[in-house]
Amino acid sequence: MIIAIAVVLALLVLTATSVRVLKEYERGVSFRLGRLREPLGPGARLLLPGVDKLVRVDLRVVTLTIPPQEVITRDNVPARVNAVVLFRVVDPVRSVMSVENHAVATSQIAQTTLRSVVGRADLDTLLAHRADLNEDLAKSIDTMTEPWGVKVEVVEIKDVEIPEVMQRAMAREAEAERDRRAKVINARGELQASAQLRDAAKTLSESPASLQLRYLQTLLELGADHNSTVVFPLPIDIIGPFLDAFRGHAPPSVNGIPPMTNAKERTHDGHRP
Repeated sequence: MIIAIAVVLALLVLTATSVRVLKEYERGVSFRLGRLREPLGPGARLLLPGVDKLVRVDLRVVTLTIPPQEVITRDNVPARVNAVVLFRVVDPVRSVMSVENHAVATSQIAQTTLRSVVGRADLDTLLAHRADLNEDLAKSIDTMTEPWGVKVEVVEIKDVEIPEVMQRAMAREAEAERDRRAKVINARGELQASAQLRDAAKTLSESPASLQLRYLQTLLELGADHNSTVVFPLPIDIIGPFLDAFRGHAPPSVNGIPPMTNAKERTHDGHRP
């Protein structure tokens, strides 16, 4: 009786140590006496204690943060760049057989590739065209991790730190660019306004009645303000005839000096000698 109970207990312990349960997102790479067997799917799997060895492989996407890297851009600007890499295992057997630790290897490859790719780009590309750099990084890293059965899904540059002196220089450049745009917009506005004024003047010159109405409207606007001085603009075509008549009655002048009559130059009969 005691022997039977001991045998049953031994069988229970052997069964408990032999059964492995793999989750739905896991795959098992088993070795029997050091020899590779077929990969195991999810569910309960029976292994021989002391004979079989199981390596669990997670197929979910892994988030890997790349620590800040000191890089020098193509235009010799020092910067600190960090990024995040999303990858997953697509071949469990190769991820175990081809590399000792695929996560550590992917991290090291991502760091070196980040320094290499950023070093080939200038600062403007690093700041303004980050999507192109992300795509280049993903392709480069995926090419090197593909033999390990690792697929790189996404690579994103998170932050770029540049020296404070360069930040102030970029701020001055942006301010100068905004001033240039403001001057260009102002010049275009002046050009459009001058064209409109030219068309308005041409239209008013073709209709004297419109010009007179505009003159009266200007007087009305001047009278609306509480000013002590009232200005009455007179068109030159109105006062022109009066000026011409005044010039016609004035005595002729020589070099701008009117002639003068000298009594000493006349004789007693009123004639000049």
